[in-house]
Amino acid sequence: MRLTTAQALVRWLVAQRTELLDGTEAPLFPAVYAIFGHGNVLSLGAALEEYRDEIPVWRGHTEQGMALAAVGYAKATHRRQVGVATSSIGPGALNMVTAAGVANANRLPLLLLPGDTFANRAPDPVLQQIEPFGDATVSVNDAFRPVSRYFDRITRPEQLIATLPQVARVLTDPGECGPVTLALPQDVQAEAFDFPESLFEPVVHHVLRPRPDRRSLGRAAEVIRASQKPLLVLGGGVRYSGAAQTAIEFAERRNVPIVETTAGRTLVPHSHPLHAGPLGITGSASANALAAEADVVIAVGTRLQDFTTASWSVFSPDVKLVTINAARFDAVKHGAVAVVSDAREGLEELPLTDWNAPQEWSSRASAELAKWDSHITDLRTAGGSLPTYAEVVGVVNDLSGPDDYVMTASGGLPGELIGGWRATGESTMDVEYGFSCMGYEIAGAWGAAMARPTGVVTTLLGDGSYLMLNSELFSAAFAGHGFVAVVCDNDGYAVIDRLQRGQGGAGFNNMYSDVRSRLPEPPRVDFATHAAGLGCAVLVADSVADLRAAYTKAREHAQSGVPAVVVIKTHPSSWTEAGAWWEVGVPQVSHRSEIAAAREELDEAKAKQLRYLHP
Repeated sequence: MRLTTAQALVRWLVAQRTELLDGTEAPLFPAVYAIFGHGNVLSLGAALEEYRDEIPVWRGHTEQGMALAAVGYAKATHRRQVGVATSSIGPGALNMVTAAGVANANRLPLLLLPGDTFANRAPDPVLQQIEPFGDATVSVNDAFRPVSRYFDRITRPEQLIATLPQVARVLTDPGECGPVTLALPQDVQAEAFDFPESLFEPVVHHVLRPRPDRRSLGRAAEVIRASQKPLLVLGGGVRYSGAAQTAIEFAERRNVPIVETTAGRTLVPHSHPLHAGPLGITGSASANALAAEADVVIAVGTRLQDFTTASWSVFSPDVKLVTINAARFDAVKHGAVAVVSDAREGLEELPLTDWNAPQEWSSRASAELAKWDSHITDLRTAGGSLPTYAEVVGVVNDLSGPDDYVMTASGGLPGELIGGWRATGESTMDVEYGFSCMGYEIAGAWGAAMARPTGVVTTLLGDGSYLMLNSELFSAAFAGHGFVAVVCDNDGYAVIDRLQRGQGGAGFNNMYSDVRSRLPEPPRVDFATHAAGLGCAVLVADSVADLRAAYTKAREHAQSGVPAVVVIKTHPSSWTEAGAWWEVGVPQVSHRSEIAAAREELDEAKAKQLRYLHP
């Protein structure tokens, strides 16, 4: 078939299918997010128009935002479908690098198709082309290399024949999953080649379930059998494997308490008797209490990020670590007894016949979680002059059902949502805390709303994240993808102010009261008017009672396909605390005695920090 490079690429995208977790079949690439410009409008744009009935194209309004929407789509489908984002060359392409970083850190699939400068170099330098003095082969798209799992620059049409199977491999591999970047020089996009018809035959990509090595299983089982206080930690890999029920049944058979990571939140019903809550800094005191006493931690599908481990201070110094992970890179960290395997297969095949954890240990889960629940209930009913984040989360939680989906990414809301949410539905939370990207909250919600056929998507964000990236509110409003955005206005970057002041610093450049201005009364943003101007339904709440009524109405708008923004003023310094330590860069020398004291506390805590566990 004689096709241009662009036509062949789009035709291949259309031919790829995927098996969803429920066993049904769907397009692997369900959507393309595009902003056309110099370098992608003519060839790739023409090819996408030609196949517009087979693969929908949605127009974004910032390249970063539309690529983040693609990430949100992938997360909402548990990595079974992949969003595609294409941009012009130069600044348009560079705007997508942040989204690639988000997908990379969170192990999520994303296909990026940035336009690139001419391979033939005849018209160089072209519009939007940088010219590195020392390497003529480099363009701005090389900035994608460190944040891509797979990178290629297509300089001949026939290179697609070898490259496209690798693209599919990385995007669907449970261990290597992450962003793929294909840089597309605009002249090569237009060149034609006689492609084999077999390249475009439909292919269904099934869920891969790598089985564990038997010797690794035996060693892991030996460590677990010797434990008296085992703890099961469930991460995002359990979600992507569809192994939540398998993990719960494993815990029930073995009488092992369960805790969740950020990416693993909502895998376990909140009321399950073995559930002890979320682990780590933004987690719960209940989970952290069990982690401090556990003698063996069975970590499934998690890379054990510092917020989960409290910078490796949450565990006992004598703990042993067993990991089950599809990625060997993550499995072998920290001296773990590693089982490289799909989460479901690894848990099912662990040879632990007739072994159970002691009842007095497993009963600690519900006892500790009950104390934490009581604390959260108190925070949700504080009734102060300004609503707190905990109260806001409580309202959304109370009015959400098992099919609804809740999101956040940055600032103080991850700690409130991770630690305070009481789950009723499985895998119904997306807290982007692998990269903690300000602005993901709105863009990712657009993608999630597209991906989820039932339930209401709600994203919670602060005023700082709203101002960072809000353009995709209009994208969603124009496209007719409804969701609810609850904007908590606390007059600045309050969580970073908290960190700054909490480590002895003076309030500086975070809260608007501490930001330089030449005006005696600097302006504030009217979020309601702004969101209305972007085509959203807008509701303003002044109290918790107002919020309940506003959020109820906002859900109705979202269900009718209209994004709804709820604006509420919130308390700037009221937080949910899990009682865990976090290593941060406190200066060793300072003019402030408060910082010197904070450094002493840091050094004392670091002396107890785990550096490498003994297998």
